[in-house]
Amino acid sequence: MGIRWSPAARRYTRRLAALMAIYLVTLFAAVWLFKHEMVSGTAAWALAIAPALPIIGVFWAVMRFLIEETDEFIKLLLVRQCLVATGFCLTIMTVWEFLQNFELVPQGNGGFGAAFFWFIGLGVGALYNKLTMGTAGSCS
Repeated sequence: MGIRWSPAARRYTRRLAALMAIYLVTLFAAVWLFKHEMVSGTAAWALAIAPALPIIGVFWAVMRFLIEETDEFIKLLLVRQCLVATGFCLTIMTVWEFLQNFELVPQGNGGFGAAFFWFIGLGVGALYNKLTMGTAGSCS
């Protein structure tokens, strides 16, 4: 028995796939160009920001899915998942910043910023939904 996805879920999946492909291309290009010292000045700033743009697009895609989905139960699950993700992210980043402020951990985070922890939090939110609601959601 296969999952029947709603039109909104199919659009979300296509958007997510496109944005992640763009993210990978821009990230690998930026890393390679910076590693080989091929950019500087304004171009370096633009290139450094480029991989962030599709990640911002993913935030938009998640919120767009919430707007476009017509199944109220799926919407409820997604809202709960996003709330858990936001709380998880804010908790991790707040603790990390205090550890940095008191010089218990080094400055910086090795690329693991708020977006990374928000995406991890989406997984935690899906697990929370599964444990408390009996499902993480299926787009039927």
